[in-house]
Amino acid sequence: MDSAAAISLCPSTPGWNLDRPFLTGQFYQETKISSGTTEYKGFSADSSSGADKAIGCYHATIQELIVIDDLLSTLIGIEGRYISIKKVRGKEDDITFQVDASMDLALQEFAKRLFPLCESYILINQFVETRSQFKTGLVNHAFAAALRALLLDYQAMVAQLEHQFRLGKLSIQGLWFYCQPMMGSMQALSMVVKKAAADNCVGSAVLNLLQSQAKAMAGDHVVRSLLEKMSQSASTAYLGILERWVYEGVIDDPYGEFFIAENKSLQKESLTQDYDAKYWQQRYSLKDEIPSFLANAAETILITGKYLNVMRECGHSIQIPVAEKSKLTSAGSNHHYLECIKSAYDFASGELLNLVKNKYDLMGKLQSIKHYLLLDQGDFLVHFMDTAREELMKKPDEISVEKLQSLLDLALRSTAAGADPCHEDLLCCVERTTLLKRLSTLKDLEISRSAPDSNDLEEPLSITGLETFSLNYKVRWPLSLVISRKALTKYQLIFRFLFHCKHVDRQLSGAWQVHQGLRKLDMQGTTVSVSSLLCRNMLKFINSLLHYLTFEVLEPNWHVMLNRLQTAKSIDEVIQYHDFFLDKCLRECVLLSPALLKKVERLKLICLQYAAAMQRLITSSLDTTDNDTLSNDSPSIEKYKNLKLRTPYQMLRLAPENVTVLESVLKFEKEFSFELHSLGPILSSGSRAEPYLTHLAQWILGVGKDQ
Repeated sequence: MDSAAAISLCPSTPGWNLDRPFLTGQFYQETKISSGTTEYKGFSADSSSGADKAIGCYHATIQELIVIDDLLSTLIGIEGRYISIKKVRGKEDDITFQVDASMDLALQEFAKRLFPLCESYILINQFVETRSQFKTGLVNHAFAAALRALLLDYQAMVAQLEHQFRLGKLSIQGLWFYCQPMMGSMQALSMVVKKAAADNCVGSAVLNLLQSQAKAMAGDHVVRSLLEKMSQSASTAYLGILERWVYEGVIDDPYGEFFIAENKSLQKESLTQDYDAKYWQQRYSLKDEIPSFLANAAETILITGKYLNVMRECGHSIQIPVAEKSKLTSAGSNHHYLECIKSAYDFASGELLNLVKNKYDLMGKLQSIKHYLLLDQGDFLVHFMDTAREELMKKPDEISVEKLQSLLDLALRSTAAGADPCHEDLLCCVERTTLLKRLSTLKDLEISRSAPDSNDLEEPLSITGLETFSLNYKVRWPLSLVISRKALTKYQLIFRFLFHCKHVDRQLSGAWQVHQGLRKLDMQGTTVSVSSLLCRNMLKFINSLLHYLTFEVLEPNWHVMLNRLQTAKSIDEVIQYHDFFLDKCLRECVLLSPALLKKVERLKLICLQYAAAMQRLITSSLDTTDNDTLSNDSPSIEKYKNLKLRTPYQMLRLAPENVTVLESVLKFEKEFSFELHSLGPILSSGSRAEPYLTHLAQWILGVGKDQ
């Protein structure tokens, strides 16, 4: 190898012309001593006689030759005859050099100037040997390989210096002249390897160390350039891992060096099973140690690989157009690698979004869920509630879910819902707790932090399937990313609220029909008139509530979400918009306001109690024959077509019963009015922070004012 091979170590020495004249003009290729024996570098041909001599016994010129010979050995980590290398046991980076005390002081000074270079070589060589092991990782392997190539150039330079010395053309001043330019570079590298060894750096930590050290040497262009080249060499293997991640969605990281961690214990199936599933957030996550040159793009890199991984798990062929210029082969100062990452992200994002929207019909699934769980098309529900009423009247533990499922399938096939290809994904389920208690168990919802004590909530004495019935929906990968178990649970909460409101509306409508059939039975009209007025107010309340929920909350928010989904550029934006829609609907449907929800539930309970009591009380006030006519639970006007007008004697006999009915009606009216008016302060106090409460107040607080 010629002298040009060492230019990288001492670029300030033009041409490395070792034949140039030295500063001293004196050099002794061979020296004649009194015995007539020819000696090179100051030692006698009889080495045994010179081995015991102190260097001070020789003439200064002979000492210079001996010191040069020893220094050439020390430069590559080998002890000389009069220069020794000492290492402290257990401290591999603590190296000291000792010289013979009898050495000429000027020569000692020259030798000490070169010791830092000798120490740097030893430390770097030691690092190369230890970091070439498999367990140290790909980055350390690449860094060690780059250092090894550098040391080969360094050793070639020392060999050339030794060759010049053998030719008698190298003095101690010349040795210092040629070694001085490389000292800064070698010392900078030795500082890096010392820190890397002390902190046991691997992967990103090594790259960050090289980057920070290069920035610290901003004033020394030569050293900074060398450290940047070392950083590029060390990052080659790292960028190979990065390439597979952003182009294939695969982490090929045998030593755990990559800044993205994979948690294999989290499976995609958990998205449809676990409310608190963390698959999308934690299956792949960023580590604390990220290469500084990738820090700004770390989130983009993470998301790009996640998108590709989803497509790969769907069996979708990933064909990213990777031109040679787009490969992440270097992290140069032109930041071209950032453009490559951005292009890969745009491709992966668009490809996954098209896959979910087109092949897996995300919008169709959401529309189907809206039909069934948000009661957008309620024709099937009317049919189902008619046929399943008897089963839903049972306690939750006694209900046959299989029977409900068959009745639901029948209702779906018998109505317009049968034309929906997704109707087979609809399932029945029965909860075990009331709506408010279920809400309080969901820790991520606001209600869990402000819900009243469970003992403070007045519930029906006997909870039936009408309060706990819900629908479920089958969702498959990758749509489960958007319609997860958490999202479905929120849909179910809204469905339960709507379903129970529909049930209350049906019961009050039945009671209203009874009143229309019995209006002529009361000659004076007091009881039936008062009860009819109360029934009408209750119907107005529940209808106003349903209108608010449907046309003031669900429909407007749904259309806003659809418009946003049309402009979404990534699956994460789709998830964000969908979750925002559900949370907003939950909040505006008063499901996240425990005090307000408690009042609404109390009002619905009074309505149900009134509807049941009116049928029972009015029925008990009739004759036995008529009671037989009214014995059926279904409050239909058809049951009262055969009722005849009572004679004055019969009406007189029924007067005490009418008084009892009237007292009950007045009691229900008082309770209903009290609970309804108590909503005013709650709605007023919260309307400033929550404007939607103003709309709710406009709809339901006007009930009864036209009496």
